[in-house]
Amino acid sequence: MTVFSSRGVAIWSLALGTALAAGCARGAHGTVEAPRPEPAAAVLMPPAAAPSPTTQGILQGIVDSVLAAPMWRNARWGLLIVDAERGDTILSNDADKLFMPASNEKLLTGAIALQTLGPDYRWRTPVLLHGRQRGTTWHGDLLVSGSGDPGVSDSLSGGSAMNAFAPIRSALAARGITRIAGRVRAIGDAFPGATIGFGWAYDDFDAAYSAAVDELMFNEGVLELRARAAARVGGTVTVVSAPTRSYPRLVVQATTRDSVALPAGSPRPPRLDAVYDSIGDRVVVTGTLALGDSASITMSYRHPSDAYVAALTQSLDDGGIRIAGRRLAKTDTVGRAADTVVVLQSAPLSDVLRRMQKPSQNQIAELLFRTSGLRGSGDGSADSARAVGVRTLAGWGITTSDAAYRDGSGLSRHDYVTPRAIVRVLDAMRRSPWFATYREALPIAGVDGTIGNRMKGTPAAGNARAKTGTLDKARALSGYVTTADGRLVLFAMVSNNFTVPTRDVERVQDLLVTTLAGRALGGTAPRAPH
Repeated sequence: MTVFSSRGVAIWSLALGTALAAGCARGAHGTVEAPRPEPAAAVLMPPAAAPSPTTQGILQGIVDSVLAAPMWRNARWGLLIVDAERGDTILSNDADKLFMPASNEKLLTGAIALQTLGPDYRWRTPVLLHGRQRGTTWHGDLLVSGSGDPGVSDSLSGGSAMNAFAPIRSALAARGITRIAGRVRAIGDAFPGATIGFGWAYDDFDAAYSAAVDELMFNEGVLELRARAAARVGGTVTVVSAPTRSYPRLVVQATTRDSVALPAGSPRPPRLDAVYDSIGDRVVVTGTLALGDSASITMSYRHPSDAYVAALTQSLDDGGIRIAGRRLAKTDTVGRAADTVVVLQSAPLSDVLRRMQKPSQNQIAELLFRTSGLRGSGDGSADSARAVGVRTLAGWGITTSDAAYRDGSGLSRHDYVTPRAIVRVLDAMRRSPWFATYREALPIAGVDGTIGNRMKGTPAAGNARAKTGTLDKARALSGYVTTADGRLVLFAMVSNNFTVPTRDVERVQDLLVTTLAGRALGGTAPRAPH
C-alpha cells in the first residue's frame, strides 16, 4: 500500500481495504474467509495536526486498498480519471491495458455516429407500389426499402411500434386502395452479410438483448409470447405472440398441470420454455403451466426483415387494407416502374442516441454501427462499419493497439479497449459542437437509465452522467462528473475477470465517483449529500 504524507489517510485506506475484504473474500476452494479483526479505535484516530488529505490522495487510497484486498486477487482493474480542462491525470491504474468494455463500447459507437451522421440525421424508408391500380385493388406488390431505421418500435413510436405504419395506411387510403393483390416485400440490401455481431454468444440468440439486426428492423427485435393455462389439467396451454400475431409460427407442446402445491422434496415440474427450431422459422413452446396461471416470455425475432414485413402486413389488414398475397400476372408488373407512395422518416439521431444510451439498447447500437458504415463508405456491412469506426477513432489519436472495435453494442467477446482510449473519446466529444447531445444521452446517477438506482443521496446524484457495461466477468462505468469546485472530470473504470458479485464491483466504482463529486480537487471538505 502507498504511504501518504497524512498518516490519517494511510490508516483510513487500510481500514477501507479491511472492510471491503471482510465477509467478501473467498478462499481457494470458494469458502468464505473469516473477517479480519478491525484495528483498535485508538489506531484509527488521526493526529490532531494532520493536514487535510487531498482528493487525489483519497482516491489513490481507495484504489490501493481495493487492489490489495483478497477478494480482488483474480480481477483486473483499469482506471483513468482526468481533469478535463487542465488535462491532469488524477488517478491511473493499467490505463493503457486492453479490457473487455461490455456496453462501454456504446460510448465509442455514439461518438462515431455523431461524427459521421450528425445529431439531426434521420433514417428514410421509401415505400413503393409496383403494378397497376384497378378500382380499389392494386394489382401488384407493396415494396419497402430499409436503411436501418431504429424508430419502428414501441419506445420511439408513441408506445406502439404499429404506429410507425400509419403514414402508409393513410397514403394508400388517399389513393382509394383497399386491397393489394400481391404481397408486402422487402427490397434492397443496405446491410449485407450476417445479421448478428462478430463474436456474439450463440446461446444468447433467442434473448431479446441479442436480437439480430438488418436494414428493416421492427420493435428493436423484441417479441413477447403470452401464455395462459387451459381450463383443465392436461389441456394444451394457449400461446399468442405480440406485437406480431401471426409471426413467427408457434408450435405449442406445453400442457396444463394441477395448481395444488407440491409436497416438500418433490421434483419441480418442467418450466414453460420457448426456443426457435433449427432454422429460426418456428418457435416451439414446451413445459407446463399451473391451472389458472398465465406467463409471459420475451425473446427475439430471428429474421428482422421477415418480422417487419409481417408487422406491416398486419397493420394494413387492421386498417382495412387487405393483402391477398397471390402470385401476380406478368401483365400487371412487367415494364412498370415502381411508384413511391410515402417515405417514412425517423426521429433525429439526437433522440435515438438517448434511447440507446440510457437503457443500453443493443440493437439500436448495432443499427448506428451499420448506418455509420453505410454513410461513411457506401457499404453497410459489419466490415465497413468497423473500418469507418477505426478511421474515426484514429482521428482522435486512438489506434488499433488501443481499441479492437468489432461491433456497436459491446456484446462481442472480441471488443477490447483501454481506459485511456475511452477517456480520449469522452474528451473528443467534450470538444465537439455536439457535446451537449452526447452527454445528455447518458444515464444520470440516481435519476434514470442504467444508473438510476445507483449513488442516490450522494453528491453524484443528478451530477454524474455515465455509461455502464455488463457482461460475464466484465463491468464498466465511464463518463463525466463535476467536482465540488465545478471542475469537469472524465473517468473510465473497467473491471474484468472478477468472481465476486457484480454489485461489489459497482460499490468500488460508485465510491470513486461520489468521492469526486463530493470534494474539490484542491482538497476542500466534502459537501453535504443531496
